[in-house]
Order: sequence, then C-alpha cells, then structure tokens
Amino acid sequence: MTWDSSENLAHDLQFAVELARGAGKIVLDHYGKVERLTKTHSMTTAEAVTDADRASQRFIVAGLRRRYENDGIIGEENDSGSAITFECPDPNGRVWVIDPIDGTNNFVAGLGNFGVCIGMMKEGMPVLGVVYDVTRDVMYTAAKGHGAWIGSRRLSVQPGAMNDSSVIMLTSNLLDKQGQLPPFTTRWLSQTNWKIRMLGSAALEAVQVAAGVAQGAITMNGKLWDVAAPAAIVQEAGGLILSLSGRPVFPFDLREYSGAKVPFVATTPAARDVMMDEVGR
Repeated sequence: MTWDSSENLAHDLQFAVELARGAGKIVLDHYGKVERLTKTHSMTTAEAVTDADRASQRFIVAGLRRRYENDGIIGEENDSGSAITFECPDPNGRVWVIDPIDGTNNFVAGLGNFGVCIGMMKEGMPVLGVVYDVTRDVMYTAAKGHGAWIGSRRLSVQPGAMNDSSVIMLTSNLLDKQGQLPPFTTRWLSQTNWKIRMLGSAALEAVQVAAGVAQGAITMNGKLWDVAAPAAIVQEAGGLILSLSGRPVFPFDLREYSGAKVPFVATTPAARDVMMDEVGR
C-alpha cells in the first residue's frame, strides 16, 4: 500500500473515522465516572489523565496495529503513565499520532468540550486527520487531496480580512516558557472588538478555523498530538498552521520526540499578517 495513493488515503481516513467513533463510545462509557490521575512522565505540573484516556488509546492502537503493522505510532499515553507511546521505526514514513481525549480536564469536570484525535503524518507532514467532538457526535475529517469535512459538508476557511466580528480561539493555559502571560493575551482580553473564546480543547479550537467559525486559534502549551490531526483539517480547508514566530510548524522532525511542547497558531491566509503581528508584538 503506497501512502500517497489518493484512493488508499481515503480508505485510511475511513478506518480512522471508525476508530475514532469506537474510541468515542469508550470515552462516553467512562464520562462522569472517572477519577483524575496525574501523569508521571508529564513535563508540566499535575497534568491530568484518566483510565478513559488509556482505554481509548489502547483501542485505537490495537486497531492500527492490526491493519498497519509497519506504521509508526505516537500517542499521548501508555498504560502505566510512565511515558508517551513512541513506536516510530521510520520517522519519515507513515506515523499515526493519537490524542485519546483532547480536553481531559473538561472530561473530568463534566464539561462536554473534548475530542478524540487521530492524525497521520508522512515525511513530517500531516496528511490525514480526524477530530471527533464526542458529546456532540460531530466528526471533522480531512485527507490530503480530499478536502476537509464536517460530516458531509465541505469546510473552507473564512476568505475575508479580520474585523470587529472576528472570533479568536484561545486555550486556557496561556503562560509562555518563562511562566509569563504574553502581552497579546492581555490586549485581546481587555478589548471587546474581536470575540475571544476558550473551549479547553486545542484540537476543537483549531478546527473552528477550518470550519470558518474562527479566524485564529492559538495554543501555547500543546504537544504534537494536539496539532497533528487538526493541522491536516485546517490545511486542507485552506488554512495555515504556524509557530508563534510565524514559521510553518510542518514538516516536523519526529526523531526521538518525547512530548516537547509544540505551540501553534491556526489561522487563515487573510488573517495571517494581523494575527502574527499581534502575537509577535
């Protein structure tokens, strides 16, 4: 099976959708019944995880291994919580990137903004992505050359420039590497022109750019599994995935990835200059 076959990639996407739905059922079975645990491998303080995260990832990984035994897999969890899953014999080959529950703190609290994310990368580029909004039963999907979709509706980013009605998504953890609040966040939160929204799930926020809802989504403290799947969707919808300095996040060097932060901005071509000027100030 060649990765760049349009027909094969469409089949891969359909399988990823099926896995996401199956994982979503597992997550819902745990919803409202879980205890918040702490990752022992986390690079941040007291990062949340639950048994549901691990059950969801086990289901996804088992399905991928049955069908694609030679593909690499990177996942947020392992069963013991001692490390991420990193099985990547060929960093430039087909590598699946999994976030079993994006928005775990929401999930634990009983707030329904969380999703299952499955992405696939090739040569460090996102070529397939599924973001499943579990409680709303809404599936965002994309495969390279096949467009971006929400269910049966094709997605496209907003074509126009930013204005007073523009929506910008922010994740709730906004502190930078120095533990400081970046200046752009205080400017945005102290004005009432742009409409600032926080969902608590980096992936669900980013795909709002693909869906034409928002013209920007910023994640300060995400990891690779937060961006890989939504990046495929945003890019296929005509959007951009950039670092905070304005450089493309992809291609991404997967060699020896161990969970380092991957800050990113999802935006539209028309909003890019304004967004990056604001972030860089």
